[in-house]
Amino acid sequence: MTEIHPAPVEAQDFLTFVNQAQSPFHATEQAVIRLRKAGFQEIKEKDNWNGTLKRNGKYFFTRNKSAVIAFAVGGKYKPGNGFSAIGAHTDSPCLKPVSKKEKSGYLQVGVQLYGGGLWHTWFDRDLSVAGRVVVETEDGKLENRLTRIDRPILRIPTLAIHLDRSTSADGFKFNNETHLTPMLATVTKSLTGEPAKPSKPDTEINGDIPLSEKHQPVLMHLLSKELNVPVEKIMDFELCLYDTQPSAIGGAYNEFIYSGRLDNLMMSYCSIEALIRSLKNDESLANDPNIRLVSLFDNEEVGSNTAHGADSNLLPSTFERLSLATYDNDSSSSHTATAYLEALPKSYLISADMAHAVHPNYSEKHDDCHRPHFHKGVVVKINANQRYATTAPTTVVLREVAKKYSVPLQEFVVRNDSPCGSTIGPMLSAKLGLRTVDVGNPQLSMHSVREVCGTEDVALAIKLFEGFFEEFPSVDARLTVD
Repeated sequence: MTEIHPAPVEAQDFLTFVNQAQSPFHATEQAVIRLRKAGFQEIKEKDNWNGTLKRNGKYFFTRNKSAVIAFAVGGKYKPGNGFSAIGAHTDSPCLKPVSKKEKSGYLQVGVQLYGGGLWHTWFDRDLSVAGRVVVETEDGKLENRLTRIDRPILRIPTLAIHLDRSTSADGFKFNNETHLTPMLATVTKSLTGEPAKPSKPDTEINGDIPLSEKHQPVLMHLLSKELNVPVEKIMDFELCLYDTQPSAIGGAYNEFIYSGRLDNLMMSYCSIEALIRSLKNDESLANDPNIRLVSLFDNEEVGSNTAHGADSNLLPSTFERLSLATYDNDSSSSHTATAYLEALPKSYLISADMAHAVHPNYSEKHDDCHRPHFHKGVVVKINANQRYATTAPTTVVLREVAKKYSVPLQEFVVRNDSPCGSTIGPMLSAKLGLRTVDVGNPQLSMHSVREVCGTEDVALAIKLFEGFFEEFPSVDARLTVD
């Protein structure tokens, strides 16, 4: 029997990341923690960056605390030079609390569906909440705070087969509005347990429903305890339900990662980690004529058309500001009026979003010639109808990098009789006129509450992205295709 080895360190480190990233806000926080540790300096969008930015400098900023852009300025960068960029996203399909409900002696939490989840997988799971809460401080300021309740408090129970025999013949069917409602507590226990109502009721403003009446008082009390603030000081929140079962390494040979939110925290993690690793060799950045950049957006699962999504001005405005900035306080390095427009055709974007591995029980759902497997490399996604932004020249660039760093690549093309999903790649490519390639690690059970991918693929993606940051300018110099 083959000797069983521990999972690669990159896979284990990813577990550390994802087990602390139950919401886009927490995912952004985890990325920021790693960036700070690697010496990145935080800057603000609202500030003037002239006089701050330096060649060989490392910087990051966040928007909405759910999206983050990190970048490192090459030592040979000049305004008008290109960007070596990777884009991913921090959000995943989930349920979001929007109201309180009470039925048949149970206190329930009304939820709204976020994204296109496999909602049947959320039944009979031990659920809790994580996200952002706005609280009023003692001095009257409104403060955003992250919160996470680290124990199961919610559950969506399935109906026993004894009460619905049709399940055996027709499969599990349910109504998203009436059946996908988590229970939080029983009315009986809430009357004898901990306080369920705020000591000071909220005041209605302009006809709004007070928060204490909109949401279950029991939930409000749990948040109050977690944040250590009075209930009446909780002004509003954005929470995600999540499965409290930790992500884990599994399989007979420690070859699988079982986890929620692989789509797309796996690519978010690999992108940030690759950027950090590409800077460990000082000479590498010192000789780089480009700016290396990672952008993690929010709201990809619902179309990206938000202030912090990929269809916003987040990346275009960042590219423009960096192209027009003054570096090293050197006025002689001032830009030309067209520096931003000059930079775009010199730039390249990897749109990094997870891909579909071939399913052993549904292999007929894949094109015969395009069946990605675990442990066999990053998947390049191609679609003739431009649902993916990959082109022949952008594929060649990636293949040259992959060849030098010994990273295998696979291809995915959807069957002609199947619909094709999309990514942030086409919208950014169109918005910016940017050369783009769509890639991702292979996984199963995409959009389930519990997904699966391969442990070896984490290191492969990091290695490919790291090589891209280091090699893109030299590979690009060999291209004769405009």
